[in-house]
Amino acid sequence: METTLEPSLDVKEFRRALSLFPTGVAVLTTVSEQGVPVGLTCNSFSSVSLDPPLVSWGLRKESRAAPAFRNGKGFAINILSGPQQGLSGRFASSSIADKFNGVAWEAGLNGMPVLSHCAATFECTTFAVHDAGDHWLFLGQVQRFEHEISHHPLVFCKGAYMLLSKALLESSQQSPERVAEVVEARRLIHGALLELACRNATEEDFKALDAKLLEMERFAEAGAPQPRVEAGVEFFRLIGVATHNEIVATLANSLADVMRQNLTDAAASPPRSGLVPLRREILKHLQLRDRAAAEEALGRYLALLVEPNIQPTQIPASPLAA
Repeated sequence: METTLEPSLDVKEFRRALSLFPTGVAVLTTVSEQGVPVGLTCNSFSSVSLDPPLVSWGLRKESRAAPAFRNGKGFAINILSGPQQGLSGRFASSSIADKFNGVAWEAGLNGMPVLSHCAATFECTTFAVHDAGDHWLFLGQVQRFEHEISHHPLVFCKGAYMLLSKALLESSQQSPERVAEVVEARRLIHGALLELACRNATEEDFKALDAKLLEMERFAEAGAPQPRVEAGVEFFRLIGVATHNEIVATLANSLADVMRQNLTDAAASPPRSGLVPLRREILKHLQLRDRAAAEEALGRYLALLVEPNIQPTQIPASPLAA
């Protein structure tokens, strides 16, 4: 286990460690002093006290929504259900001017927007606001709430929505036709990652990928299959990081459980000596900014991963490279 202490705390690794704690996803809403609805996506919501009923959440000080929440009388916490994943992305986006356009909601306490069809909603008055580093920590006193026990909440973990990850994993374990669909989806999504990584990756990104490959090679030599599996998943996560596009990387992370299962199956079967060299080949082409060659190597890698009896020389070129 890696240990990092201040003052040399690595912010990226700190965020990654925090991401291992699964959370729900909420949309926080209020109204500005001008009466305009304001909303944002948040996963730092937490219960604090039963008597009085207090909850908390954090907001970046640099957020454009900070003045509305700090100056408002209160806020509503809308806990999203599984089918509301789109709302999570909508209210997290900085490019959508009117986030409430087309969204079903009604005015609640003090006019605060309460979204429809949520797993739960809490309407709060502001109990306190505390200075907490680069965030404001809000405490809200719950005035009223509603919940629908039949709604499954949207859950976020490791940079991905767990319902999506679960659905992909279940699909990968069904019929051969569904397996083929998942493999093709992975080709396309990881192909998009490679394209962005070729364009945006830095030398630091390449160093991290190379270090992960060396780690996999050491695990392979030591005959340690499960650490090798985790390193393999991490290799593709680092490619996602190298895109410097959080939305695309998050989508790719949703495939992590599927990839972990495939790699676990591969580790349990006779060794496939071609996997590590193909990862090395993918990295080489990324460093050369050769998208087509990287995608072609990816296609051969995925084919070898899901076909235990195939040999690297038998794998056709990926159609992505065309």
